[in-house]
Amino acid sequence: MLQYITTGESHGQYLATLLEGMPAGLGVEMDFINGLLRKRQGGYGRGGRQKIEQDQVQILGGVVKGKTTGAPVGFLLVNKDFKIESMPELFRPRPGHADLVGALKYQQGIRPVLERASARETAMRVAVGALCQLFLKKFGIEVESHVVRIGPVEVPEEASLNALEVRRRIEKSDCRCISPGKEKEMIAAIDEARRRKDTLGGCFEVRVSGVPIGLGSYVHHDRKLDGRLAQHLMSMQSVKAVEIGHGTRLGGVFGSEAHDEIFHDEKRSYYHKTNRAGGIEGGTSNGEDLVVRVTMKPISTLGQPLSSVNMQNKKPEKADFERSDHCAVPAGSLIGACLASFVVADAFLEKFGGDSIAEIERNYQGYLRQIREA
Repeated sequence: MLQYITTGESHGQYLATLLEGMPAGLGVEMDFINGLLRKRQGGYGRGGRQKIEQDQVQILGGVVKGKTTGAPVGFLLVNKDFKIESMPELFRPRPGHADLVGALKYQQGIRPVLERASARETAMRVAVGALCQLFLKKFGIEVESHVVRIGPVEVPEEASLNALEVRRRIEKSDCRCISPGKEKEMIAAIDEARRRKDTLGGCFEVRVSGVPIGLGSYVHHDRKLDGRLAQHLMSMQSVKAVEIGHGTRLGGVFGSEAHDEIFHDEKRSYYHKTNRAGGIEGGTSNGEDLVVRVTMKPISTLGQPLSSVNMQNKKPEKADFERSDHCAVPAGSLIGACLASFVVADAFLEKFGGDSIAEIERNYQGYLRQIREA
């Protein structure tokens, strides 16, 4: 139902995206969208590029008088740091980056590879996800994320948190962390990585509250909601693992400890007292919060580069260095929430789709009555 494509390079003239499938009648709040773009640039551990750029997008089409028209929505972000044509070519690929495989696959230098593989491309995915969040809010669905691990520092799980409570608790956190005590430890770990000219990865959690029963499907592999979330979140730069609910922990317990028992009352209809499944059973949302954990590896650009090979003379040398962050997990958590927003909005439109917000609202309310009466 929804699809988008991005274009542009990290140090190119612009970044742009085109989102197809957003229905007519959705109010487009540019302050909200650009606010998320500014948050993407923040977070403890970010590098110097974020001080140069002041990311904000302009609408290219698909919005008239502040509302979507049903036509494709275009966003444009102009780079201040536009210098791609004058930047030097590189010959020593960075271990863990797309440098080597991209140069060999596309038969070109490293520069165009790293310019497109750069995580700066996610600015446009944040713009898309922000618009999807505005759509989901119309139907009472909230999406938020928080950092649960940076390097060796991990936050104890709080299963009862919903998206709005997470948002309240990370509001003033530089690490997007719900625990002030653990945030201090995270900052210390990032400072140590900076001192060592090294980098740190970690893990963040996305929570989606207010999701109805029935998004996704068990019928076909490509419609399974967990599969769709995993694919989009794995497509983020630096991501190496995605877990739904208790994820890998479920491999070490008995079935009686793994599954969520089912209950019913007249007000809530069917519900669960636990949420080990992360809100998805059989590839379909079960009415509980969606809970997804995403693990990011440390950034591959190191101040003390690892061993590599000069692609011109094939001799061993240290990898090239490009300006970079020391830790991007806080920013990554916001990007992940935007990608999850796109997936949930797509599944929602698949289930309740129409050409306008008003039509979708009628479809949705009829379905909710059906569920309550079942």
